[in-house]
Amino acid sequence: MSIEQLITEHLDIWTAADTEKKSGRGRSSGSTGNVYGIKKLRELILELAVRGKLVPQDSSDEPASELLKRIAAEKAKLVTEGKIKKSKPLAEITDDEKPFELPAGWEWAKLGEITNFGITEKLSFISDETWVLDLEDIEKDTSRLLNKHRFCDRRSLSDKNSFQEGDVLYGKLRPYLNKVIVADESGVCTTEILPIRCFGSFSSHYFKYALKSPNFINYVNARSYGMKMPRLGTEDGRKANFPLPPLAEQHRIVAKVDELMALCDQLESQHNNAAETHEKLVTHLLGTLTQSQNAEDFNTHWQRISEHFDTLFTTEASIDALKQTLLQLAVMGKLVPQDPNDEPASELLKRIQAEKAQLIADGKIKKDKPLAEISDEEKPFVLPVGWEWTRGNDVAIFVDPQPSHRTPPEVENGVPYVGYSDISFTHGILLDNARKVSQTVFEEHKARYQLKVGDFVFGKIGTIGKPFFLKKPFNYCLSANLILIQPEDQYIDPHFLSTFIDSPSFLEILDRDKTNSTHAVFGIKKSRDILIPLPPRGEQNRIVSKVDELMAICDQVKARITSINQLQQKLADVVIWQATS
Repeated sequence: MSIEQLITEHLDIWTAADTEKKSGRGRSSGSTGNVYGIKKLRELILELAVRGKLVPQDSSDEPASELLKRIAAEKAKLVTEGKIKKSKPLAEITDDEKPFELPAGWEWAKLGEITNFGITEKLSFISDETWVLDLEDIEKDTSRLLNKHRFCDRRSLSDKNSFQEGDVLYGKLRPYLNKVIVADESGVCTTEILPIRCFGSFSSHYFKYALKSPNFINYVNARSYGMKMPRLGTEDGRKANFPLPPLAEQHRIVAKVDELMALCDQLESQHNNAAETHEKLVTHLLGTLTQSQNAEDFNTHWQRISEHFDTLFTTEASIDALKQTLLQLAVMGKLVPQDPNDEPASELLKRIQAEKAQLIADGKIKKDKPLAEISDEEKPFVLPVGWEWTRGNDVAIFVDPQPSHRTPPEVENGVPYVGYSDISFTHGILLDNARKVSQTVFEEHKARYQLKVGDFVFGKIGTIGKPFFLKKPFNYCLSANLILIQPEDQYIDPHFLSTFIDSPSFLEILDRDKTNSTHAVFGIKKSRDILIPLPPRGEQNRIVSKVDELMAICDQVKARITSINQLQQKLADVVIWQATS
């Protein structure tokens, strides 16, 4: 089967095996990224290229063995002329070292024997117009050149490697990022980029594709050293086995790879355009639900969505968007019908105010500074009959868990000091990961409040929001990057308040009112002032039950989508395995 047939006959696999886009709190990030199937297809093209399976061999081509002789002669000449030092010969390639069989006319060679790998040159003078290349100028995986800076724009006193037009520039730092380009003009680059050229005639672009092939990347990943900043060592690079075709075939391979990569670009563009259109359609149709002016309007929009549910909600991002819409409908009073027999929320607020007044009179709490009246301009949407807008401080107690924002000293064996980064919404509070503080600090914290069922926290620094319910026993401290919320549960269901904090309405409040600094902050005072839609107590319970029911369904659909996508990825992997085995 030709590579063209492999692509066209399995087109559905290449485009269906998608890479899910990361989304922020249920909303798509908007970035397209690489489609998994097409990414694997690109890898397959390069792997077939270096195995001699991409284009047919031509018996009239001069074999690579003759090319190796000329390379060796040129290398010896450079040594004689003193242009390079004589290197220690590398070991012969044994049959056991060869990862696959090469076609007739090809040869295995050590990269260090046929190229200047690891041999670098410096320039004594760099002119203002010299091209200065850094690793961040090259896009990972695609190797697209993102920026082209001149020395006058990027003056750096650090060492630079010089390179010539036609050199292959290989990023040896974090080589899994797959940054390899061919220089279209001479210049200088960071020492983390190695300029590579063959000692004899060669196709720069074939060498580039060979260095980007899965075979070479697997070799590099197995030998990179350094945990945080892995890199390929010079000797390991020189010892790499390199599949060398006849020179004429190198050029034919490059032409075919370029042709097929252009086809992949076209497939990916079509896929991403369709995905973007789908995302916009889902966003628009879900928006019609929250923007409905009356029940008749809402039912019409919902009917339209439900008729096409199977075609609209086919990605994890679309399910996340649906979940966010359900939360918004919940806090707008559009998720469950109102019951005229429910005691209105205005009566709840009266009882809250009466109870607070009594506590102040009894000296049990201090009189708060009056909160500002809620103006019509503040209200983001119209509430149903029986609902009321209220301030956060009216329905819950907001506590800074730590009175001082100074982080307590760490001790070796102490009480876990839990911050937002120590909370996993899948696995709960990760006590083993938290830093430890003294028992004295713990007692000081514990004395400030008494936890009860229904208390929860949300982050106020950096990644703001996302409520997390606390569970007993309370054998840890809460750090200053959290806000502890203790709902007045006789008036507001803690899970309804949590639903509001998880909703797009609250996200808008955070985006609008957070402090703009290096780490965004949403402080305790702003938390107490937030505007909260308060339903009758009975309706709160019905909303929470309906949200739980619908979220469970969404999670089931999302799990099925994930399973199908994983299956598509496995199918792509199987096709590639069959093509290369």
